[in-house]
Amino acid sequence: MTNSVIENISKGGLAVLIDPDKVDEILLDIIIQQAVDNAVDFFFVGGSLISSNHMDMVVSRLKTVKDIPTILFPGNSLHVHTEADAILFLSLISGRNPEYLIGQHVISAPQIKRSGLVSIPTGYMLIDGGSATTASYMSNTTPIPNNKPDIAAATAMAGELLGLRCIYLDAGSGALNPVSQEIIKAVNKTVDLPIIVGGGINTVEKALKAKEAGASVIVIGNATEKNPQFIAEISKMVFPEKTLR
Repeated sequence: MTNSVIENISKGGLAVLIDPDKVDEILLDIIIQQAVDNAVDFFFVGGSLISSNHMDMVVSRLKTVKDIPTILFPGNSLHVHTEADAILFLSLISGRNPEYLIGQHVISAPQIKRSGLVSIPTGYMLIDGGSATTASYMSNTTPIPNNKPDIAAATAMAGELLGLRCIYLDAGSGALNPVSQEIIKAVNKTVDLPIIVGGGINTVEKALKAKEAGASVIVIGNATEKNPQFIAEISKMVFPEKTLR
């Protein structure tokens, strides 16, 4: 089943990232309806903190949607939920903090193994989005400069050689600037892996640039919390072929 999930990611599409700390039941239901109406491909669930008690509520509500898989995007080992469909088993390969390279993984591995969750080994790379982010602060790592595509490409290549199955390029939640086209193009040219891109994608133009540069999956989050209609805009303008299915 792992291969089928990765195949779906490889085909490309739109993912809506839902942070349980930032949604209530009313907003979540609006986002879900927008996702269903506009052919969203994936729900990602996660955040750097998740200090609220909304995780159960979020996963439970998302699981009522049969055609959109719920994939965990964990900030640490506590963010594992057995009712989800899959988990991005993230290794922060852009940083040098052992806790996020392997430490949190050792703690969570037994639970994930028992849960039956589809685990997707993913090379997570923080890219400088022009402002400090919760992800960089919590992980105590320095993002890769947005104008250093060679470093990004070599980092992604190392992840591929280590056997990771996806690369996630993230400028961080609410970033001033998204991951640059130069970074995405360099990584896409260097590795034969699906590339997930998120952080700071709050306009159709930014989403189109990421897709044109080689992103397999475009992730939107902050912008949908402020305006759920943004899902429809992105779907129709960036993935018009999917709105016809």
